[in-house]
Amino acid sequence: MMKNESKTLYIPLYGKSFVSKKGIILRDKKAEEIWEKEKFPLGGKSKSKWLAYFMGMRSAVIDKWLSEKLSENPKSVVLHIGCGLDSRIERVKAPFEKWFDIDFPEVIEVRKKYYSETENYKMLGASASETDWIKNIPDSEKAIIILEGISMYLSEAAIKNLFNAVSENFPEAEIIMDVYTKKAVKASRIKNPIQDVGALPSFGVDDALIFETEKIKFSGEIEMTPGEKINELSGFERAFFKKMFAGKFAKSLYKIFTYKI
Repeated sequence: MMKNESKTLYIPLYGKSFVSKKGIILRDKKAEEIWEKEKFPLGGKSKSKWLAYFMGMRSAVIDKWLSEKLSENPKSVVLHIGCGLDSRIERVKAPFEKWFDIDFPEVIEVRKKYYSETENYKMLGASASETDWIKNIPDSEKAIIILEGISMYLSEAAIKNLFNAVSENFPEAEIIMDVYTKKAVKASRIKNPIQDVGALPSFGVDDALIFETEKIKFSGEIEMTPGEKINELSGFERAFFKKMFAGKFAKSLYKIFTYKI
């Protein structure tokens, strides 16, 4: 049975399916297919079209970043931690050495209904709060780590332990991670779409440098809602989204950070 934190995977799944059906922001036929079959009972704000646009943009931004990193280093191993039912393995066309989609065992059990492992693609049931599993990843000169939509359910110590495990197992790594700020965590206790599945975020990050060590360095912040994606909306929707989800206040709540080892 899925934990409440795991059930949050249905919110971005719905969002990606929604925008894909509209032919904007993110093309994701797999999300459409899985959503149609799973039909998880989301309601309220978790099925908001505004949130769907935001979820689609977040995934598109991370896809673009990953494609660029793989184009620079095609022999990298990809670790998508907290993958849920996401189809990034199919959306990103850049070559890779190995790819591991990692999530709780109960999530991977559902995932295996829709995805098949190959010699270069594997699914691993494990928790991001534990790091022993990383020792089973084949040696590689470089790893690319994706943490999308999970940092807010981890502790600061858990994230630091994960980063340290990556730095101990790979000579080089690139990490991308979206985070709530502390303000966003406080606001979420009052109102947040993830409450519809019984989950609440518990960790926010105001200072990207808290994860730096001698090996791990903060490398930048990425725009979550780029103008070219907002422009795929039309009329009132474009203006409203730009003001409410891409303005100064929204950017004080939610960020994407990148790190290098």
